[in-house]
Amino acid sequence: MEKWKMYMEIYQLKQQGFKIRRIAKKLGLSRTTVYKYLEKSPEEMSEWMASTQRRRRKLDQYEMLIHTWLSEHPDLSGAQVYDWLSERFPKLEVGESTARSFVQELREKYAIPKAASPRVYEAIPDRPMGQQAQVDFGETKQKTTEGRWKKMYFISFVLSRSRYKYAEWLDKPFTTQDVIRTHENAFEYFDGIPYELVYDQDSLIVVSENGGDLILTEAFQKYHNEREFQLFVCRKADPESKGKVENTVKFIKQNFAKNRVFSQIDKWNELCWSWLDRTGNGKVHNTIKKRPVEVFSVEKKHLKPITKKIVLSNINSSITRIVRKDNTILHESNRYSVPLGTYQKDKNVFINTTEDGRLQIREEKDGPLLAEHKLCENKGELIQDTQHRRDRTKGIASYITTISQEFRNTDKALLYLQEVHQRYPRYIRDQLEIISHAAKSVSSDIRQEALDECVKRSLYSATEFRDVVSFLEKQLTSIKTEVEIPKEINGKEADYESMTPEKRDLAPYLEVLEGAVK
Repeated sequence: MEKWKMYMEIYQLKQQGFKIRRIAKKLGLSRTTVYKYLEKSPEEMSEWMASTQRRRRKLDQYEMLIHTWLSEHPDLSGAQVYDWLSERFPKLEVGESTARSFVQELREKYAIPKAASPRVYEAIPDRPMGQQAQVDFGETKQKTTEGRWKKMYFISFVLSRSRYKYAEWLDKPFTTQDVIRTHENAFEYFDGIPYELVYDQDSLIVVSENGGDLILTEAFQKYHNEREFQLFVCRKADPESKGKVENTVKFIKQNFAKNRVFSQIDKWNELCWSWLDRTGNGKVHNTIKKRPVEVFSVEKKHLKPITKKIVLSNINSSITRIVRKDNTILHESNRYSVPLGTYQKDKNVFINTTEDGRLQIREEKDGPLLAEHKLCENKGELIQDTQHRRDRTKGIASYITTISQEFRNTDKALLYLQEVHQRYPRYIRDQLEIISHAAKSVSSDIRQEALDECVKRSLYSATEFRDVVSFLEKQLTSIKTEVEIPKEINGKEADYESMTPEKRDLAPYLEVLEGAVK
């Protein structure tokens, strides 16, 4: 509009007979600019202005997507919109300030106001490198993929000097053992231990202040003695003492968790750690004006080295993990294999660690071992048992022959497996692995009966075979619980072969039937 106003003033002065030099002097413009404007007619000027307004920007193609986000979540910040765009479109090259401005324009265009709730903190001088980390807990309510709301819990750690952060989530309330386990994970993430840790007065850690002499919970006291770090507990209603982690908790809630949909805990933690790399630790911090990851590269040299690994023998005894589509589970940022065919939608398994540093996986809490692996101290590794892999040394035909020999009726099994191959040529190895796993888990009688039933009912798929095996096994278990026939009658050994059933006279029955006919 300013350009159009300027054009109209130049055009009117020209119509009044002013010279170019006088017009330029009167309006404070250069003569070149005056000539440029006068070269265009009002119609041409209007078209030119419209073309400049329609100039495409990088974020124009995402306008409807961002508008949808703002409509569903009016409290979204420009920084969070920028992070969501970076997560979904990694190749998008646009600055955060550009994203903020674009979000502000959309708020004004579509009248979507944003409510602010500021909180005031008092500045605390930074501690020396590696000296201190602050720890705090947080809770959120997340919408699930089923449309329900679920309460989530997380613990956050932040190094006071570099603002380098770590967070870990649970879908259940923390226990003291969970707190100890997440401390170990945080120290591995930092690749060292700070000399002092600052906490709130949390009941999982502190029982009582006792006039300044802290009384810790029994489990955490043992852990504190073993790790030998200094412990500082804030006074009540004194958030400034740990303002850095207070801000971290708020940052995680507002930037990562808000409006994000929860599916399952392993995936949620993966997304959080990716967010830490991308935004939480990778974005310039507003106070120190540096990226925490850059400052951390210096600060980690001042942390105490981890000289020994504490084996958490009974901490994960009741922890469950979801089986992923690639037949692995996620544990402490590593993937551990389970036998092929274990995966089912939303299937959970139970895990625990042993004193000699091994991870045990069970389908039931106290059931037989499904898999066992040596714990890996690295991150991002795939730990795989060779028995859990496909036998690629065998051809399909040889593999089918091998599995058919596990049945009493080998020829019938061979025909069945060949039919499965015809129906699932692309997934035949997976099908054969599932059938073999299910067959080996039961007796030969159930195995053969399941095969007969599948052929009879034309059930030619591995999952159907596995379901039939499971049904027959449960049926056999229920039959075994029936009452056994007594071996003695009235103190004497029963002779069942010589026994004959009592024969009744048919006359009474015939009379009843004749009466019914009449």
